[in-house]
Amino acid sequence: MTKQQSLTMGKTQRMVGLAIFTAIIIVLQLVSTFIKFGPFSITLAMIPIVVGAAVYGAGAGAYLGGVFSVVVLICCVTGADPGGAVVWNANPFLCIVVCMVKGMAAGLAAGLVYRLIAPKSVLGGTVVAAVLSPIVNTGIFYLGLALFFRPVLLSWTGETDVLYNIIVGLLGVNFLVELGVNVVLSPIVVRILKAVKAA
Repeated sequence: MTKQQSLTMGKTQRMVGLAIFTAIIIVLQLVSTFIKFGPFSITLAMIPIVVGAAVYGAGAGAYLGGVFSVVVLICCVTGADPGGAVVWNANPFLCIVVCMVKGMAAGLAAGLVYRLIAPKSVLGGTVVAAVLSPIVNTGIFYLGLALFFRPVLLSWTGETDVLYNIIVGLLGVNFLVELGVNVVLSPIVVRILKAVKAA
């Protein structure tokens, strides 16, 4: 096999792999719209984003986070995510910005931290990436709500202590479920990564 053929084969494998991860993220995120704790759906798509970022790099992680964000936006626009629909109706442009930034940053962060830690420990890199991804996703969402959607937050919290109600009431349970799923599935991700590297 020539060098050119090897490069073409590598590009094809990457394209097919990203297409598979794209499909998995779309399906998982659509399924997760039916799983709610409070006004927001939980995110099940972080694990394939982490795996894709680990296998194909931080840029691929950002792309996969973008795919996740687009699905979230569609759910906001259609009302499949009632909490997201309220945010969309309050300010569509800022809803788009917050959704896209949080998803892409979560994938990018997962890829960067994995590349940094994995040469020393694949398990360590995977666990840190799996933990960091939902932290970045939810953290940017919290920040976006606090900065751009304060009237919406006040209406949700009954105009009481906004910060406490956001963390404990509105998003806290969702975040803990997402974080727990990622941590529990981290050993499976390590096996997937080892299998991909061995192939």
